[in-house]
Amino acid sequence: MNIAKMMKEAQRMQERMAETQNELAARTIEATVGGGKIKVAATGAGDIVSIKIAPEVVDPQDVEFLEDLVLTGVRQALEDAKALAGAEMGKLTGGLKIPGF
Repeated sequence: MNIAKMMKEAQRMQERMAETQNELAARTIEATVGGGKIKVAATGAGDIVSIKIAPEVVDPQDVEFLEDLVLTGVRQALEDAKALAGAEMGKLTGGLKIPGF
């Protein structure tokens, strides 16, 4: 394979990766914890976009429990977003690990 062809292929892959990143940013993943009492939505790019809390888990006497649930939900949403991004980028790279993706 000549260098010009390799460069053209690299450019095409870069363009496809940028498109995939834009698509991931537009997708939403929702994680639920606490039996559905806490819902955290994140984009495929890993941005938290909303947190919904059922009123019955808001107990002024046990704020720590609510904090733990919210933290667990955020972690799960980010983990799911990262897994989605890895799977989508893996389709482009054929499993080749590229730093930053």
